Amino acid sequence: MKPYAESCDENREPILSVIQPLLKDCSCVLEIGSGTGQHAVYFAGKLPHLVWHTSDCAKYNTGINMWLQEAGLENTPAPLELNVSISAWPEQRFDAVFSANTAHIMHWPDVEAMFAGVGAVLTSAGRFLLYGPFNYDNHYTSDSNARFDSWLKSRDPESGIRNFEALDKLAQQAGMLLRYDYEMPANNRILYWEKC
Repeated sequence: MKPYAESCDENREPILSVIQPLLKDCSCVLEIGSGTGQHAVYFAGKLPHLVWHTSDCAKYNTGINMWLQEAGLENTPAPLELNVSISAWPEQRFDAVFSANTAHIMHWPDVEAMFAGVGAVLTSAGRFLLYGPFNYDNHYTSDSNARFDSWLKSRDPESGIRNFEALDKLAQQAGMLLRYDYEMPANNRILYWEKC
């Protein structure tokens, strides 16, 4: 049975409305932390001009493959095995990198590794689009995010909602500049950085 995440169905259309114009001039995207694979087949189906490369830790790739094979799209190659802190990153360069709901699950050294890796695989003027909940100046943007952060930390004390300022510093260190911060439903955001 294919893995399924209800949140992917709930947030895919709002995400698409933001990323579609940002990716219109791109040809290949790397998705980090593809999870179930649901986002990949939905976005790749709606953006057929893109080659959408999925990636995740090895244990998730069987489920991702199930979604890719069922969809039968021509622009979704087999998933890449990518543990951001351990794996060798792809030698290929990408016009864009997309990642959803990963930074608050990863431990901080993994977040650092993700940003460094993204900076290395992006082409000049390539885009990094990061979706999820973020704090600003150490403050939650909503009570629901505060509750979510407590729940995350109860499961794994090294996880949690990340501060925008800390992420932006990592982006700058990786040669990326913030272009826009999009407000999304359910107290989420899409942060859009561009490789200098």
